[in-house]
Amino acid sequence: MTKILVLGGGGMIGQKLAQRLPGAYPDAQVTLFDRAFPAMGAPCKQITGDVADPATAKRLAADRPDVIFHLAAIVSGQAEAEFDLGWQINMMAMWHLLGALKDEHDASGGSYRPRLVFTSSIAVFGGPFPDKIDDEFLSAPRTSYGAQKAACELMVSDFSRKGFVDGISLRLPTICVRPGKPNAAASGFFSGIIREPLNGQDAILPVPDTVRHWHASPRAAVGFLLHATGLDTERLDGRRALNLPGFSCTVAEQIEALRRAAGQEAVDRIKPMPDPAIMAIVDGWPRDFAPNRGIALGFEAERDFDEIIRVYIEEEISSSSSVSPVR
Repeated sequence: MTKILVLGGGGMIGQKLAQRLPGAYPDAQVTLFDRAFPAMGAPCKQITGDVADPATAKRLAADRPDVIFHLAAIVSGQAEAEFDLGWQINMMAMWHLLGALKDEHDASGGSYRPRLVFTSSIAVFGGPFPDKIDDEFLSAPRTSYGAQKAACELMVSDFSRKGFVDGISLRLPTICVRPGKPNAAASGFFSGIIREPLNGQDAILPVPDTVRHWHASPRAAVGFLLHATGLDTERLDGRRALNLPGFSCTVAEQIEALRRAAGQEAVDRIKPMPDPAIMAIVDGWPRDFAPNRGIALGFEAERDFDEIIRVYIEEEISSSSSVSPVR
């Protein structure tokens, strides 16, 4: 039986991953770990606790999971506003986990070496940017969140080099359209300007519509994670952090896709309200990629923003009786 541990399993991506794991691993024993879980969440074993607690890391590692998904983090805006907490949750939790896994590796005589899939971020990059970021571009983050993710990438690479884990870091595009309520992520408006109008609510746009960004859907994100579990990491040639496919577009192009999906009435619900703090953070983010390594390794994402909206409608609106369908 394959043992699978999902850190951050109560979050949106963690829950969607848990729902798809039985199809990929029919014999798996899936354990979800998080601070809290949704009331009607995925029917898996659940453990609540603090991901940054060293004792918790030891308890989770002692079960010797075969596959570990590390999704747990506080989001970009909160990491920027709460400096100490960001480093504690987003970096030290990884340090404690890797240390605990190393202890289990050593105790097993070297036979225990789990696959670790870490959700990193395109925030590991900082400007000035080329027109498209290729696989050789320098990782030099300009936010605390990006620095924390970059630090974790280095740890995953080094612990993998030493043979304690078999890790891979996935630099996720901004995930859009995220269902549910807005969160503290500085990138949250990219989803909000689509999600809220589709659900008959007003949305705030805090940046100019000329802002360009790199996106993939929650469905694609789960596909990335599942694909990474079966990837032959020898093909990474020791470079264990990957840029992943996505779609680059401006906010104006997002809005035009919304207009095609739901009409002018939906677009009229977007209310421009400039926010200098968010604009300053977003200005330090990459805008477009040429992720040739990721594509060559079989990772796939949407090819236009219309498809990203269709995924949201299919998964979050068409399946819900409580929301009126868009036209």
